[in-house]
Amino acid sequence: MFSILRIRWAIAPKTAPRPHINCNRCSGLKAYHSSGKFRVNANGKRIDAWLIYRCVDCDNSWNFGILERCYRRNIEPALLQALESNDPALARRHAFDIVALRSRIGRVEEFPEAAVHKEVLGDRPENTTALELQLGLEMPTALRLDRLLAGELGISRSRLQAWDEKRLLVVGPDGAKALRKPARAGTAIRIDLAGETDRDAIISAAGG
Repeated sequence: MFSILRIRWAIAPKTAPRPHINCNRCSGLKAYHSSGKFRVNANGKRIDAWLIYRCVDCDNSWNFGILERCYRRNIEPALLQALESNDPALARRHAFDIVALRSRIGRVEEFPEAAVHKEVLGDRPENTTALELQLGLEMPTALRLDRLLAGELGISRSRLQAWDEKRLLVVGPDGAKALRKPARAGTAIRIDLAGETDRDAIISAAGG
């Protein structure tokens, strides 16, 4: 009989992807990082907006298009205000839009580091024998699920593999193959800890 402790992990990547662009100052391919600032240009009734990137070496700028020749009347006033005021949340959302970046730039560098906020869901069982971890992502991350679990639980990836082989570890909805892929929102991980001698340490590391 399992006594399951359910915990939600909210994952927030720390470093935004960096496009690699030919810098005309450095005369070579260089990484660019988001400045967190927008450039907004009004030409009559049309609006253009860009997120400004900077070369990590020389600070040369590159503009990543957000709006192109959009009529002002078609833009939500709150969005235009956020662009004009360099809203940090909006800048972060666009800086982490890996799909949009890759549609413009051939090489984009991703970083696996992430912060994990852990929250127990419901009541804590008196004698926990199993964990259920529910993943939520603020933004897409390059962090592999097995590395996330190993790092946060304080165990080795080989131990995760052993749990999978013994069916002590269940990953839904994609199964064990998800362990070798980036962590995804909506993933649920069930771990049977009934026979583990360091069960309390693992539960504590998980956020219980």
